[in-house]
Amino acid sequence: MADLDECPGVNSFRSTLSRTALGVSAGLLAGFTALAVAELVAGLFRPAAGPVTVVGGAVIDRTPAAVKDFAIRTFGENDKIVLQLGILAVLALIAAGLGVLALRHRRVGASGILLFGLVGAAAALSRPDAEGVVDALPSLVGAAAGAVLLYFLAGKAEGATRRADGTGDGGWNRRGFLVLAGAGAVGATSAGLLGRYLTGRQSQGAVASRNALVLPAPSSPAPPVPRGTQLKVAGITPFTTPNKDFYRVDTALVVPKVDAGTWRLRIHGTGVSRSRTFTLEDLLARPLIERDVTLTCVSNEVGGPYAGNARWLGVRLADLLAECGVVPPSRGGKADQLVARSVDGMTLGSPVEDVMDGRDAMLAVGMNGEPLPFDHGFPVRMLVPGLYGYVSACKWIEDIELTTFAAYDAYWVKRKWARRAPIKTQSRIDTPKPFARPAAGTVTVAGVAWAQRRGITRVQVRVDDGPWQDADLAVQDTVDTWRQWSYRWQATPGGHNLTVRATDATGQVQTEQRTRTVPDGASGWHSVFVTVT
Repeated sequence: MADLDECPGVNSFRSTLSRTALGVSAGLLAGFTALAVAELVAGLFRPAAGPVTVVGGAVIDRTPAAVKDFAIRTFGENDKIVLQLGILAVLALIAAGLGVLALRHRRVGASGILLFGLVGAAAALSRPDAEGVVDALPSLVGAAAGAVLLYFLAGKAEGATRRADGTGDGGWNRRGFLVLAGAGAVGATSAGLLGRYLTGRQSQGAVASRNALVLPAPSSPAPPVPRGTQLKVAGITPFTTPNKDFYRVDTALVVPKVDAGTWRLRIHGTGVSRSRTFTLEDLLARPLIERDVTLTCVSNEVGGPYAGNARWLGVRLADLLAECGVVPPSRGGKADQLVARSVDGMTLGSPVEDVMDGRDAMLAVGMNGEPLPFDHGFPVRMLVPGLYGYVSACKWIEDIELTTFAAYDAYWVKRKWARRAPIKTQSRIDTPKPFARPAAGTVTVAGVAWAQRRGITRVQVRVDDGPWQDADLAVQDTVDTWRQWSYRWQATPGGHNLTVRATDATGQVQTEQRTRTVPDGASGWHSVFVTVT
């Protein structure tokens, strides 16, 4: 039998495999270096300009509403992590391919890395919160570092593979490749760690300002939550949602950390006779209101988790607008839309009439007795009871412009969501969970229902195709909060479908018609299937 080592086909295969492995290694290391150096540069100048962050933001901005809806529905609050991992995976595949290409065409492979740096720079400059050419530096400098490393690694790898195909001993070049690769890995890792450190230091001022903030007592405190509002039912959603459990749905890949001492809010635009700029101290010196308000995300599917109730502390927004000379359209005001802008460039459009019609629309500074968490908008966020969050709940707000719906489309409206979005009457079964296996006998079916600005007056439960039965209602707190309900079901063995519907205080029964979240919120009855044993 012939020696396999003397077989030309085997030697050729080994040569190709060795070359490919070295090329992939060189490409991955060059890609890692590019990202690490970019993170260092971003840490020196502006962390929000990091390439993964800006490219991810550009992807989000250009993703159709239906795809975003699918991502939120499928991955929940982990959608941003999934996106970032997806970007890194794609970059890794491209870097590996460029590494293999560079073994034959070093300049072409290195130019590929530079090309992706240009893509990152373009994405950075296209972001609504871009601060000029400095935002392009992380992607450009990082790509340059990665391209240079790939160029030289490819040269070493080319010599190192000659031994495998019999054209040379490859000794010095192989050692050179390993030395250069090792030095590159150490340098890139150090750059990445230093970048993380610098990014952390930049946020220390914001963290310190939040820790030092003492919220004043409200001039108009919320009344105590009435007894009987919280039902003693295992598995039901708490009436007040703890901050750590409150849902988060936004487009920010990196949560903005704003220093309360440098934060400013500007109010200006059409119909504003006196433009003003407020500091956080200005707001805290004003009379504050405290209210229990349930917020709901328009991306919440029927029975979904993106609703939460909290006790908010803030400044009445209508008072600030009135001081700036704003008059609602019903009284002859020129502006019918309030555009709120976040520090990350997000824009949300709210009807001026709704903001100034007497409801407790506010600029919130506190949530459940503490300063706003960073995830939920510290130092100041906006909320308007009765409207879905995408038209009312601007987090990290820094600018309010009065304009008209005819003149300007906010972020989500440009992506085919509705301009006006009052919250629909909804109900949800919290317990038993879908596919639960309760024992036969008395089973408590329970959950929450909401119809902000209207309130819930009736909840009914249906077992299979039987008649609707009235559930017992917990005490209603306010028309701006959800309401708990429960129903004692005499469960019989077998599979059963449980369905719930609610009626609001206007007499409107929750519609059975099933719609998706786009363009103005989901509708339909929530149901769960259980097997009684």
